[in-house]
Amino acid sequence: MQRFDLGGQVALVTGAGSGLGLAMAEVLAEAGARVVCADIDGDAAASAAERIGGEALPLDVSDRPRLAAEVAAIAERHGRLDIAIANAGITAGPSHMTEEGQLSAVRDELWDRVLEVNLTSVFATIRAAATAMKPRGYGRIVATASVAGLKSERMVGYAYAATKAAVINTVRHAAVELAPHGITVNAIAPGPFRTNIAGGRIRDPKIAEMFAETVPMRRIADPEEIKGLALLLCAPASSFMTGTVIPVDGGIMAV
Repeated sequence: MQRFDLGGQVALVTGAGSGLGLAMAEVLAEAGARVVCADIDGDAAASAAERIGGEALPLDVSDRPRLAAEVAAIAERHGRLDIAIANAGITAGPSHMTEEGQLSAVRDELWDRVLEVNLTSVFATIRAAATAMKPRGYGRIVATASVAGLKSERMVGYAYAATKAAVINTVRHAAVELAPHGITVNAIAPGPFRTNIAGGRIRDPKIAEMFAETVPMRRIADPEEIKGLALLLCAPASSFMTGTVIPVDGGIMAV
């Protein structure tokens, strides 16, 4: 068995237009998978697909009927769906450590939108992927959680922390249900990475310094640094790993 060979496999990555999603799509393609790059930004999806030699899928993951239909179409078109990475996510606005991010200031419409994208769409992606994978008795599903779902994180907003914690338990539930079907379900819990979320505010040197202060390694990660774990969880090498939540955080969870 080639433990990290994905040749002939078909993968879906949501939020693949930039950041962690693009990095994960790249590493799957490098390992031989045919990758469908889904993103709400159609131009970004097309650019990612061209970059890795994959397929572009303009998609708002909060549109559950369309998400389910597109996943089914991928499996029908290729005769299989081996890998699904539920990565799409959005910011929840200001940190709860600021006046704008405190309980009384959290807007209901923002709360609802963050839950819709960061949690409900992850559940819907897992459900659709499992439906496509069950007939073949094989699959790898990975969700992007966060260290903010594992501990109180002063740099993020309420809805972000709440959704990432809920994603972690959704992954655990799905892992138990799908284990008899040969489908593994795991989560990656990143610390601060240099991405475009929240308008790329982490690229601001002052904001980056604030995030870096929370990391024992005293730096922000590059999306390239997610690739090793993403490949492991999507490859045959992780055949006895399911229901796990693995931080990639520069030591945050060790404190």
